[in-house]
Amino acid sequence: MIRIDTLWLCSQPQDMRAGADRLLNIVVNTVGAAHAHHGYLFANLRATRIKLLVHDGFGVWCATRRLHAGSFVWLERSPGRAPATATLQLTAQQFDALVVGLQWQRLGELSVISRS
Repeated sequence: MIRIDTLWLCSQPQDMRAGADRLLNIVVNTVGAAHAHHGYLFANLRATRIKLLVHDGFGVWCATRRLHAGSFVWLERSPGRAPATATLQLTAQQFDALVVGLQWQRLGELSVISRS
């Protein structure tokens, strides 16, 4: 198993033809460094495909996932404007929800049922 201690969602859409070296370059230029046991998630513009880049301390791993229908729930983008942040740290629960196409941003509010 590859150990991932921290997951980062990279907000800028990427060309999914990019390989591990190109994605690693994006991480280093955006965040400053790729840390061991950190995972970096990227999506294409339509958020129908994602790539996970993981630095395991010795090298990098790159995994791809795509949905056959629909799209992954990604950060909101205003037309012509960049997102407020380049990266966003995710919890393991948020990551698990994101990779199956669920509303990962709403996990906190969905865990409580109340009269409002």
